Amino acid sequence: MSTHAPSSPDTLSYEQAGVNYDLIDPLKISAQRAAAATGAHLAGHGFSEVLASRGESAYVVDVGPFYIASIVECLGTKTLVADEMRQLTGKSYYDGIAQDTIAMAINDLITVGATPLVVQAYWAAGGSDWFGDKQRAQSLVEGWKRACDVCAVAWGGGETPALAGIVESGRIDLAASCTGLINPKERLSVGDKLGAGDAIVLLASSGIHANGLSLARKLVERLPQGYLTEIEPGLTYGDALLAPTVLYSPVTEALFKAGIQPHYCANITGHGWRKLLRHPGQFTYRIHTVPPVTPVLKFMQEHARQDDREAYSTLNMGAGFAIFVPAADAARTVEVAKACGIDAWVAGQLEAGEKQLLIEPLNIRFSDDDLQLR
Repeated sequence: MSTHAPSSPDTLSYEQAGVNYDLIDPLKISAQRAAAATGAHLAGHGFSEVLASRGESAYVVDVGPFYIASIVECLGTKTLVADEMRQLTGKSYYDGIAQDTIAMAINDLITVGATPLVVQAYWAAGGSDWFGDKQRAQSLVEGWKRACDVCAVAWGGGETPALAGIVESGRIDLAASCTGLINPKERLSVGDKLGAGDAIVLLASSGIHANGLSLARKLVERLPQGYLTEIEPGLTYGDALLAPTVLYSPVTEALFKAGIQPHYCANITGHGWRKLLRHPGQFTYRIHTVPPVTPVLKFMQEHARQDDREAYSTLNMGAGFAIFVPAADAARTVEVAKACGIDAWVAGQLEAGEKQLLIEPLNIRFSDDDLQLR
């Protein structure tokens, strides 16, 4: 598919699906500036913030012998797909939805070098009846527990409000917070060691993960069989969308045990591959190997009539997590990931120069202007 094809009237963009980052990002930037002014309060407790973690995927506090990292993340609209598919198939998909929610928090937390320690749950329903559906509620509990076990974290507790009038009846809004330790302190990964010559290792995604669901749901309107449209024999669009997000913390923990210290990490979520540019340093990110695109993302790109640039600016396109390591550790990083059951590729390298991402096999270029938010 040409990256320079003229936009078609039938092209479906993320903005047309109801998500406009040009409107969202200024608020995020304003909030970050206000939040930065509060960091000084830590001094009253004898602690200090790691300033470089401001704007990163997790916030880091120096408490002396080690660092504490924390994050809170909302799942988004993937629950709506699960609800629609349940009506069509009778299955409860909330075990996978639970993993998606935890992955949103943990996959951000580990980017700074943290070991996940405690997860808290926030399950806000449109009414008490949601919790009365035993099959669905138990599926959520079991999936949440299983994801915690995969990541070796304690489930500390949570909140289950019934918010009629705020959350739509029959729906649920899911979020998770996670706290982790960076111990020893040398594990801190906020990009201060990132440099020219470092390798870019990409870890495989399982599908759409939990970003781009607004686009995915809008696309259903173009499909005669809706979510039950087969994208390949035996796999429906709905089932493919509901493949749980990969939990990447087993890989980062295994890398530590193998003596490999990432120089930087990026969770490829909202903004797609533009997330590779989130470090403030002036580097050219040159990609020479593009991972295979998962079937559901190929299907979405085709039916939304998106060119490659639009698709890679929104979706993970087969790569859910990026690890930047010294070139000498690149091949072993791939081996460690594969030993954890997650495919990986040495996809490219960093070069000194203009801040840009060059996906050479697809002739795509993203500049710093394409991602104004760190």
